Amino acid sequence: MVKEAAFAAGLNLTRQTRSEEAGQFIGTLRPVDCEKGLIRIGGEADGGYLLPNDLEGIEYCFSPGVGTVSDFENHLSTLHIKSFLADYSVESPPVQNPDFVFDKKFLGANDSDIFMTLNSWKEKYLKNYSRDLLLQMDIDGFEYEVILSTPSEVLDGFRIIVAEFHFLDKIFDPFVLTFYKASFEKLLKNFHLVHIHPNNRHGSVKKGDLEVPVLMEMTFYSKRRMTDAKPIQKFPHPLDRDNWPNRKPLPLPKCWYT
Repeated sequence: MVKEAAFAAGLNLTRQTRSEEAGQFIGTLRPVDCEKGLIRIGGEADGGYLLPNDLEGIEYCFSPGVGTVSDFENHLSTLHIKSFLADYSVESPPVQNPDFVFDKKFLGANDSDIFMTLNSWKEKYLKNYSRDLLLQMDIDGFEYEVILSTPSEVLDGFRIIVAEFHFLDKIFDPFVLTFYKASFEKLLKNFHLVHIHPNNRHGSVKKGDLEVPVLMEMTFYSKRRMTDAKPIQKFPHPLDRDNWPNRKPLPLPKCWYT
């Protein structure tokens, strides 16, 4: 009766993920030292990300999710890296730059009038291109389906993947956790996780000893570029900055790295 009443009120009641299972998932996402050090690309607040100091030889970045700032892509332009940008919700990037190529499309799991896949996007501009690429995603939750729908060989063409992962508090829903686990397991086959930074826009949720920020930026680095993977035991990184300076800081909870 309670479940039916909640459903009629627009709510879903589901069994919560066991703390042990959620903790095991978090344990698979322990950041490791990238060996080359991290650099900050982009601004000093939202829109800036930490990447391995290993951009030499990268000519192109794919950057879905445009929003209102392009500090990241502008910074890459000064390093002679061109950016492909995509976002159906805007007409163009917020700034004009000859190193930008824009598509009015969302990134998703299928091709349509509104959506395109990462594979078709790459094929449109860089068919048969074999050198390393950079991927930066902030696409409001579509990142999971993009990762799962992209062929592994396409993902492996990126030296660095930096993405903002949304709705991480949903790991306490068993069905959603299965979806998330599959996404990260696919990435971790060919990449090391080398940095995590909580976005302090939405805070975090707590369950026992676990604390899960709702929104986090994660940087993945190709295993082809590393010889060792030593866990990082100290956060935040000196180059980390609050995404929203006027809001309460949100350091990475210790359960993610200790």
